[in-house]
Amino acid sequence: MMIPKARSGYDGITIYSPKVESWRIDLSDNTNQWGPPPAARRALDALSANEYARYPQPYSTDLRALLAEYAGVKPEMIVVGCGSDDIIDCTMRAFAEPGEVVCAMEPTFGMVPVFAKMNGLRSVGVPLSEDGSVDSARILAVRGAVTYICTPNNPTGCAIPFRTAAEIVEEAEGLVIVDCAYAEFGGESMTALASSGRAVVTRTMSKAFGLAGLRIGYGIASPQIVLAIEKARGPYKVTIAAEAAAMAALSEDLKWVRLRADEAIANRERFSSELRALGYSPLPSSANFVLVPVGDCDATMGKLRAAGIAVRGFHAVEGIGDAVRITIGPWEMMQECLDALGAAA
Repeated sequence: MMIPKARSGYDGITIYSPKVESWRIDLSDNTNQWGPPPAARRALDALSANEYARYPQPYSTDLRALLAEYAGVKPEMIVVGCGSDDIIDCTMRAFAEPGEVVCAMEPTFGMVPVFAKMNGLRSVGVPLSEDGSVDSARILAVRGAVTYICTPNNPTGCAIPFRTAAEIVEEAEGLVIVDCAYAEFGGESMTALASSGRAVVTRTMSKAFGLAGLRIGYGIASPQIVLAIEKARGPYKVTIAAEAAAMAALSEDLKWVRLRADEAIANRERFSSELRALGYSPLPSSANFVLVPVGDCDATMGKLRAAGIAVRGFHAVEGIGDAVRITIGPWEMMQECLDALGAAA
């Protein structure tokens, strides 16, 4: 009997399988170190067995309305998915034909070339300029069917000026994905670009809202773009539990979310200053993390792990070299990280 063969386009894709360990302090994933909003936890506790047994709304109508209010747009401009990476994946599938090019700044969110390959597309990376800024002319020269930019960028933390993003959206060959997963922590708002009919601005509730485990992301775009993404996405992508927690956070706990984001920003600046005092040179960041160049990524991570602290390592980043990315959390965590880095310096 003949064994079916997977499509050749999947060759070279590595299954994401991070080593699962129990860390005393985990600063590796840019998630909310203060946890979820209290209202979200109450909403989850209040769900009945009968609610869990039902399907959610096919396209999260009620949640879309609250997200639209939060973003300052109309509900028909919101599409919801299983994390913002789901929106990115579906957008590529909806707006690029197999064999076409996805252009992305580099380094950036590591799943972008993976999603491109999964959808039969070719990924072309455009390195950031030496000062960490985006070279819009080089990005536009690629003429991608889909162009991806991230602000604040992961892993560098740099924010793209609105005028630069607007230029890329206006002049790009195809659709532009403007990934704003870290928007609550800094940088100019990109929401206005969603009205252009040439872009989708992606956001998430995994970072500032502390709901990474529930996988809630959304895109902001013209109604025509939203409809195309929904066709590529399909129904029932957000669970009953995720909807309940997200809606509670948006309707009852925005003040809590903003206070925690403000605390993360203050701790980010203080942490960066303390790092410089230790002799490190962290990159300027508008996100809830900092990227810190180090001489030897593995050695630095090893010393932090010996102290029970997990961070994300990056090897030979173009223009930067080895670096570690450190999520910002309550100051007690950051002080322990500083103490370990001081010993590692």
